[in-house]
Amino acid sequence: MLPLQPSRLAALLLLLAPAYLGSAATGDDGGRFVYNGFAGANLTLDGAAAVTPNGLLMLTNGSLQMKGHAFHPSPLPFRDPAARNATAARSFSTTFVFAIYGQYADLSSNGLAFFVAADRAVLSAALPGRFLGLLNDTANGNRGAHVFAVELDTIFNAEFGDINSNHVGVDVDSLRSVDATGAGYYDDATGEFRNLSLISRKPMQVWVDYDGAARKVTVAMAPLGVARPKKPLLQTAVDLSDVVRGTAYVGFTSATAVLFSRHFVLGWSFALDGPAPPLNLAALPALPRAWPKPRSKVLEIVLPIASATLVLAVGVVVYSLAQRRLRYAELHEDWEVPFGPHRFSYKDLFHATKGFADRQLLGAGGFGSVYKGVLRKSGMEIAVKKVSHESRQGMREFVAEVVSIGRLRHRNLVQLLGYCRRKGELLLVYDYMPNGSLDKYLHGRSKGALDWPHRLHIIRGVASGLLYLHEDWEQIVIHRDVKASNVLLDGEMNGRLGDFGLARLYDHGVDAQTTHVVGTMGYLAPELGHTGKATPATDVFAFGAFLLEVTCGRRPIEQDEENNRTVLANWVAEHWHKGSIIDAVDTLMPSQFNPEEVSLVLKLGLLCSHPLPYAATTQGQP
Repeated sequence: MLPLQPSRLAALLLLLAPAYLGSAATGDDGGRFVYNGFAGANLTLDGAAAVTPNGLLMLTNGSLQMKGHAFHPSPLPFRDPAARNATAARSFSTTFVFAIYGQYADLSSNGLAFFVAADRAVLSAALPGRFLGLLNDTANGNRGAHVFAVELDTIFNAEFGDINSNHVGVDVDSLRSVDATGAGYYDDATGEFRNLSLISRKPMQVWVDYDGAARKVTVAMAPLGVARPKKPLLQTAVDLSDVVRGTAYVGFTSATAVLFSRHFVLGWSFALDGPAPPLNLAALPALPRAWPKPRSKVLEIVLPIASATLVLAVGVVVYSLAQRRLRYAELHEDWEVPFGPHRFSYKDLFHATKGFADRQLLGAGGFGSVYKGVLRKSGMEIAVKKVSHESRQGMREFVAEVVSIGRLRHRNLVQLLGYCRRKGELLLVYDYMPNGSLDKYLHGRSKGALDWPHRLHIIRGVASGLLYLHEDWEQIVIHRDVKASNVLLDGEMNGRLGDFGLARLYDHGVDAQTTHVVGTMGYLAPELGHTGKATPATDVFAFGAFLLEVTCGRRPIEQDEENNRTVLANWVAEHWHKGSIIDAVDTLMPSQFNPEEVSLVLKLGLLCSHPLPYAATTQGQP
């Protein structure tokens, strides 16, 4: 073999140089790459993120209240149109080496996270501090965020349900982790769990795998140089089909709050539909020296601690005041001044419901969630309904009607006490009914079946309440949603018609105005689809369906396992024509009932449900 000429030797060395530098990404279709250091890497950086001269990816540089992002410059195809299940997210695998440098050995700022995000706009609007630069107050918990992350969190945030200040969590559209566990690994030799301190300034390696077919995420970690443990740190069921519906960005995010901290990534590899390429650990860039030499001067030790303490104290006060203001923020407009006595403060409702805690939830439906509360000053039990509203259009008229309805006084109506407005939310405050809604007795069966005297007493009460709304009050009130779930039972099992969130008012002698058709299928009068006018007749139609529902223990429209629909009114009418109308009674109802009363109520229900509104109002007016 002839010896290489000097010029050819130089050319060969230049050709081989990238393989030894190990800092550039390699890949085929963009779904597979590896960075053994980041010198010259083609990454998109924002915020405090930067690449150091020796190739370290530094997400935060020690500044306070900062965030930093680093991600692959182009979105990756997380959906495979050619796959059998094209709606499922593709499997992926990633591994990376990181280190967190806090100001102290046992105290740090917030951590970092690996993320998959459908839209960079979510990251741009994200906040530092406890949000890790990943989400903000609005996006947190919003399924429209389309973000998946594995967080390495070094701060305990009770607001997000954190387990401690040194944990690994799997997040989907929220910083309240789907699953989380303490940072560490299982020793292959002994099987023992070994804790790892995320803020130890020591490099650690993390492996994240998502199985698109099994819809589960597996996370493992270990000190740098230790092989991937056989037993994973965390494995949980996660379906990313709704998170990534096409292409998505992959990368890292971190943030600081009121303490100094730096977050480093030494190397990173990623692959779709296969294992991530292994990192060349020998080629990874070196970290800065872990800890500075001890200083002899007392002032140089005390001053930074005192400064940090002062900054922390000021930051905590400012943060607490800001959070308090945001937590209790309300919407107030000049036109609401006359309604002052009917308005509750959000702070009072927040404390009454223990922060709208899940354990206070009474029920949830298409029009909002209802929470039990106790007012601190009076000790009065209340029910608070949260209704979403994104538009101010018609709000003035709606609130005026709410206040007017609050003046209704009848023993068979749930008292509407007042309201509160926040951005995107309207809260309606009612008297609390201790025995809950009637439908739980009819359909839930968890509280036992009601006997006929109780059912008839409730029916008469609701009829009396409707008569008051339609005829006896100073205005005509159309409820527009009469049904069993909106009939509540007080401590003496009296039926009270509630939930006036859809109600409309107009003066006696004036025709009803056309409006949007709202209500519940099975209770909607046929003429609503033609006229769009809610009238006493449309309430009477719903009352007829209610009569049949209470007596028969069946919903107005039912669907069996074969998707066959049964209309209750038609079913009862068939029994009437056959002379067996008593057979339509609820089979779970105790047998001690008056057949004549049951027959009368069923026939009245059919008359009220007559398709011709004139027939319903003249023959079936309660």
